[in-house]
Amino acid sequence: MSIPTQTEAQRRVDEINVFQQELGRLQQGGVLTLSEEQQHSVSSHYQALLADLSRTFDIDRNIQSRQLSSGMRIASFLGALALAASIFFLFYQFWGTLSTPVQVAILVLAPLGTFLGTMWVQKRDSTGYFAKLVAMVSFACFVLDITMLGQIFNITPSDNALIAWAAFAMLLAYTCELRLLLAAGIICLIGFVSARTGTWCGMYWLDFGERPENFFPVAIMLFLIPQFVSHSRFAGFATLYRVFALLSLFLPMLVLADWGGNSYLDIDTDFIRHGYQLAGFLFSAGAIWLGIRRHWPEVINTGVTFFVIFLYTKFFDWWWESMPKYLFFLVLGLTAVLVLVILKRLRTMQAGEGA
Repeated sequence: MSIPTQTEAQRRVDEINVFQQELGRLQQGGVLTLSEEQQHSVSSHYQALLADLSRTFDIDRNIQSRQLSSGMRIASFLGALALAASIFFLFYQFWGTLSTPVQVAILVLAPLGTFLGTMWVQKRDSTGYFAKLVAMVSFACFVLDITMLGQIFNITPSDNALIAWAAFAMLLAYTCELRLLLAAGIICLIGFVSARTGTWCGMYWLDFGERPENFFPVAIMLFLIPQFVSHSRFAGFATLYRVFALLSLFLPMLVLADWGGNSYLDIDTDFIRHGYQLAGFLFSAGAIWLGIRRHWPEVINTGVTFFVIFLYTKFFDWWWESMPKYLFFLVLGLTAVLVLVILKRLRTMQAGEGA
């Protein structure tokens, strides 16, 4: 059976390691006994399989290798930040001494050259760490490119820059399978759609944050993307879309649950506040239910987090002024215990269904 992606290859390696450890325990306990021929056959099979996966993918065959890979990811991220900062300060150090045509040429060639460099490095870097480093530098150059060109030609700031940044970040993210750049692209996309929603409602695009409801359309869009576009080849991409979708939904609700005057609705402020408080409870509970049903742990965790936040803010409104502080925090602690009991009960029910 072929292994189509690196994620599945790494999962297969982890399963082999777990199986070998459990087989060793069974043999030591006398539960299972294999002949020398059987042991040699199993060992030879897994050695050949691991060697084949190692030739095809950059996998971690043991715990030590995985720890080194984590260090390489951190080094790659810090290196990208350092190189991006170096390019930024290099531009500003000598920028005033360059003529306008030279400035434009540098701004055009910098992101183009680093993008081509990313493609070249990716073909020759089996680990992917160096390609990811160059990709993040390329994105930083592209952001700086758009910003500086706008200043050179005195272009009025526009939300169109956000969609350009989002498109370039996602292009690099899907090309290099880089979740960090996907997150940057999603953030830019959130800003663009929210700003455009604000302009459609008569606002200046930079003021879109004054109306939290501008974020609701992009929340729906982000949540639907992994439902209609398969991300089986990209580990963690669907998770990022769902998490940012829930953040774009719950954070505006949380703001409006406390400051209802920021809503588009032209009705009583207290009614708006109470309505969004109720919506926060219902949608966070719905996220928990959906996450359990679809086996999405990130949706469950986000839903639980915001359900507790909405609950605590409601307790603050009710009892902070009228209740002694020790009693108030005691109620919060007991509420946390109650949430733990409920979640434990749900986990037990899920375990029973799985059995």
